[in-house]
Amino acid sequence: MTIKIKTPADIEKMRIAGRLAADALDYIAPQVRVGISTGELDRLCHAYITDNGAIPAPLNYQPPGHSPYPKATCTSINNQVCHGIPDFRRLLKDGDILNIDVTVIKDGWHGDTCRMFYAGTPSVLARRLCETTRECLWLGIRAIRPGAHLGDIGYAIQSHAEAHHYSVVRDFCGHGLGDSFHEPPQVLHYGKPGSGPELKENMVFTIEPMINAGKYQVKILNDGWTAVTRDRSLSAQWEHTVRVTADGYEILTLSTTEIAKGT
Repeated sequence: MTIKIKTPADIEKMRIAGRLAADALDYIAPQVRVGISTGELDRLCHAYITDNGAIPAPLNYQPPGHSPYPKATCTSINNQVCHGIPDFRRLLKDGDILNIDVTVIKDGWHGDTCRMFYAGTPSVLARRLCETTRECLWLGIRAIRPGAHLGDIGYAIQSHAEAHHYSVVRDFCGHGLGDSFHEPPQVLHYGKPGSGPELKENMVFTIEPMINAGKYQVKILNDGWTAVTRDRSLSAQWEHTVRVTADGYEILTLSTTEIAKGT
């Protein structure tokens, strides 16, 4: 497995792509409400991405053994773990939790990020799951530094999730990112400290933990894409694209708003 080390010029292009992906989520956030369809949210995101001179990477993406993905974003609701396909017939209901996953290609380089959103008022359980999953993401990010290992990231995420009696999905993971949508390394969201490849400056990859309120097992629906929890428990996911720096990390998918706030 060869993990690409990005050049300063590569990284600058990825900052632009990453910020655009994050800004798309800022743009769509006020539109997430009871009664809107996931198809309409996807249409709005698609327009925002293309209006800003980029391409939605998921649209027509076709890994081996899959049919082409038919939409610009992934919208995963409640017990959908990831890769939910937007649908104009699927209207958000009060209490739904929704993940919107955006990946853009800008000038040949990718930016990949996702967030959880609420339609109306979520249950206490749903809100707690979403907040804990976000904490898992940040604990994984804070484990990044040169000389650390990918297993340190997974361990930080798994420990926090399981301490709250949640489970970590095993079937999907983070990944390297650059001028390709998916490249080495695979970034597992569970693991042992000191295991896996060593982190080196200017590696770029996503961290995107999927955390279930019940057991970690998933299944794929007949559409060939949508992953759901086998036990129908709720699932949540947050994602950032990150770079290993000389002494820590840089998040490439902070939005303009987050940067202005000093997040």
